[in-house]
Amino acid sequence: MAASGFVGRAAELARLDALLARVGDARRDLPGVAVLLRGRRRVGKSRLVQVFCERAGVPSVFFQASQGADPAAERVAFAAAVGESELPGRDLFADGTVLPTWTAVFRQLAAALPADSPSIVVIDGLPWLIDADPALEGTLQTAWDTLLARKPVLFVLIGSDLAMMERLDDYRRPFHQRGTVMVLPALNPAEVGSMLDLPAAEAIDAYLVTGGLPLICQEWRPGESVESFLGESLADPTAALLVSGERSLAAEFPGYLQARSVLTAIGNGERTWSGVRAAMSSGVEPMAASSLTNALRLLEAKRVIAVDTPLSVKPAEKDRRYRVADPYLRFFLAFVEAGLPLVERGRADLLLRRVRRSWTSWRGRAVEPVIREALLRIAPELGWSEAEAVGGWWNRQNNPEIDLVGADRQGAATRILFTGSITWQIAKPFDQHDHSALVRDTAAVPGVGPATELLAVSRNGVAAGLPIRAVGPDDLIAAWRA
Repeated sequence: MAASGFVGRAAELARLDALLARVGDARRDLPGVAVLLRGRRRVGKSRLVQVFCERAGVPSVFFQASQGADPAAERVAFAAAVGESELPGRDLFADGTVLPTWTAVFRQLAAALPADSPSIVVIDGLPWLIDADPALEGTLQTAWDTLLARKPVLFVLIGSDLAMMERLDDYRRPFHQRGTVMVLPALNPAEVGSMLDLPAAEAIDAYLVTGGLPLICQEWRPGESVESFLGESLADPTAALLVSGERSLAAEFPGYLQARSVLTAIGNGERTWSGVRAAMSSGVEPMAASSLTNALRLLEAKRVIAVDTPLSVKPAEKDRRYRVADPYLRFFLAFVEAGLPLVERGRADLLLRRVRRSWTSWRGRAVEPVIREALLRIAPELGWSEAEAVGGWWNRQNNPEIDLVGADRQGAATRILFTGSITWQIAKPFDQHDHSALVRDTAAVPGVGPATELLAVSRNGVAAGLPIRAVGPDDLIAAWRA
């Protein structure tokens, strides 16, 4: 099957090809190669590996774990997957025998693998298996060391729980340094623009809506406007734009009702601890401070939210601001989640009207982390080769609040290289009024000095004659093309 839908995935497929080429290499101590592949939900990990297996031309087995399934049932399902595979020893799993432990399963798997030619074994959803059977992590390490690594096999372990997949390779964990780590990101703004045939500014808009998730991008017709795409997708209850968020959240937070509610509050625009708590209270008894703190810690550990602090030479760890880390979930929580009942009643037009009403202001905030990441990438081309961090700055009163601060390091910087402002409205360029406000507010940032430069990032250009460096949508998209 062709991999034509894999826009931007050529590098990842090539890396998997290179890892398969290492299998059985006589220069290596053991013939087997293990891979730990992680990436957020709906980003295309399973599809990437399926396409890779189809192209590889070697025997393979692909096992998909189920969330919350009983370990014994998962062993039966794994045995069935091997029995239906192309492995030369698949008949060892064809008699319906229920193996009592994962140790027995892996021992039989090793016997089913070819001894003199490469094969591929994929376990998708590894965190779910470990959740159901915590001892599996140690069992997996033992089976790899004593059995599987001695066969010419590419052993691919896939997971969407980013924190757990990172911990698997921690030096204190059994599988440490036994597998090559791969991270599959979402499509970046340049890849989204290329896939959808959109100019730079519209490509960034599309990225803010889709988060670069391939399943959603595939439903966006090339050259289609945001307005047209939303009009069609919001009216279709089965559209990936609507269903992906609910499925991701259900898989990420089964039983974590408070964390889910806190995430919704952040997604609806609450950025501070006190703001989130007030939103959670809703006129009734306030949420316990400890409960809120625990929920925020869980969300941060799962990489679902990001925590920003003011960037300057003076640390301000207490002035934290929370935001939804994933661009698509940011859009879903702000607009779609609360609007699903309207879609079910056939009134998607009302939901689309809500989006239209709030789009410009929402986009102005949502684009900030995207712009900061792009600036960090192109900082050397802009003359700031020392820049290791791009963030923002604010005080307790949010007056002033600086959109962009570039510094020589994260946390307590020693040098502020530039400060800047973002204007992302539809028809308004960065003008003299914006410049005067930036000059005035920049003076409040600790560490700003005569050498600190000014930057304007504008969707619609900069008024002529202003003494400021300018960056536009084309420059931002170029950050990922490089």
